[in-house]
Amino acid sequence: MFDRNALLRAAATILPLALVTGCSALPGGGEEEHSIVVGTTSAPSSLDPAAAWDGSWELYRNIYQTLMTVPNSGTSPEPDAAKRCGFTDAASKVYRCVLRKGLTFSSGKPLDAEAVKHSFDRTTSIESPSGPSALLANLDEVVTKGDRTVAFHLKKSDATFPFILSTPATSLVDPDEYPTASLHPGDTATGSGPYTLESYQPGKRAELVKNPDYKGPAKLRNDSVTIRYYSRSGRMVSDLKAGRIDLTYRGLTPGQVSAFQEAGSSGDNSVDLSEMTGSEVHFLVFNPEDGQAAKPAVRRAIAQLVDRTELVRDVYDRTADPLYSMVPTGVTGHTNAFLDRYGRPDEKKARHTLRDAGITDKVSLTLWYAEDRYGDSTQREFAELEQQLEDSGLFDITVKSRAWDDFQKGYLKGDYPVFGRGWSADFPDADNYITPFVGEDNAMGTPYRNRELTEELLPSSRKQSDRGAAGQAFAKAQKLMAQDVRLLPLWQGKVYIASEKDVAGVEWAIDSSVIMRMWELYKKSSW
Repeated sequence: MFDRNALLRAAATILPLALVTGCSALPGGGEEEHSIVVGTTSAPSSLDPAAAWDGSWELYRNIYQTLMTVPNSGTSPEPDAAKRCGFTDAASKVYRCVLRKGLTFSSGKPLDAEAVKHSFDRTTSIESPSGPSALLANLDEVVTKGDRTVAFHLKKSDATFPFILSTPATSLVDPDEYPTASLHPGDTATGSGPYTLESYQPGKRAELVKNPDYKGPAKLRNDSVTIRYYSRSGRMVSDLKAGRIDLTYRGLTPGQVSAFQEAGSSGDNSVDLSEMTGSEVHFLVFNPEDGQAAKPAVRRAIAQLVDRTELVRDVYDRTADPLYSMVPTGVTGHTNAFLDRYGRPDEKKARHTLRDAGITDKVSLTLWYAEDRYGDSTQREFAELEQQLEDSGLFDITVKSRAWDDFQKGYLKGDYPVFGRGWSADFPDADNYITPFVGEDNAMGTPYRNRELTEELLPSSRKQSDRGAAGQAFAKAQKLMAQDVRLLPLWQGKVYIASEKDVAGVEWAIDSSVIMRMWELYKKSSW
């Protein structure tokens, strides 16, 4: 979640566009209430930014500060904790920032240049298996000058680096509270963002209170936010209807979305449903250490059999779109690489693919998914995949699941032959849908070795300050990925937010990476 001018224009393609059924959620007149309760099925896995590269960023965005931010009114990174930033060389290898004056953490300690350096150094040195250190793999050195100037020296040219500085991966933390060589213990957080974390119960709730010492561009429309975490979306929707929460974010099932849409069409406007263009993609990951998943013919046969149209129709009730590339539709550089290579589902072609590789027996594979991470429809999704593959007569599929924490530990250890993952962009650029998943050490914990990808195509694309010009390299990269089938894209999601009638600011609350900025939300007494 980065650029030069053209990158910024290109990134606009995935900014959320609110389509509201029923009464509009546009800010307007009326008295404001100052507390908001948000429900979500996406709970943080850690409170330490060095430890999580997942939905935890939702909370980080609101309690930690970053040097840069992408404003809701545009797609160009702008200063946040920084007063100004920019490359100091034509090669895009040295990026310098000057901090705002008077920044402090919620602990009262100063947020100075050394604190910035500490924040970056600990993430890269701790190198948590579930953390975002891979996103900073190109960072060579952080150098400070005085109390307010920080320079980032990159190993290779990277026109996307300003965007990286806007992601929660680069959250700034208090050196006295966050050790250099270990993760922050306990259920507390010390940041300098719009809110302070007053209390936190893992898997249950987070209480956010307006930070009186915050210095940055965010304008808070409320005084406090309670985030309630749900394991099941049914309970979340029940609490919304009962008035126990003000809105839901992440976790609505397709059936629930359809029910809200039908209610709005029939004149029941008790709940507003906002539909946003999403950047989230879902896909299968194949483990190269597994005897069957390591075989290219097995992976290609699966790619030849999966019917994405059926999947999004029967499981997701068309609240998602079929995806034929790891780079989603609407992002500059997208191609339909998998559709181009494999065409429509074809059992005969899949059978020939296996037979040509000498595979004549049914292929036994176990597919794993996180049972509590991506909503209640995930179980149905994997049941559908199981049926599609077994109906071909070519596969014998077993489906298993685990709770997210155990599931994550398992795939990082290489326990699963094939597993499902979802991904929301760190920043709005095709690079972020490819780079995190390739190379020896990547976000999926499964090595993806392809030198043409990692040493030629992706490095050349990052030299292009005009991101449109990088499209050729991305097209080749997607073609290679369709050939390898180490990752199999399935569908691209949409974002739905259901809210009570008196909640405003929804359309401004979602950033270009589909992370909610809680400070934009507020309630009104009348419409």
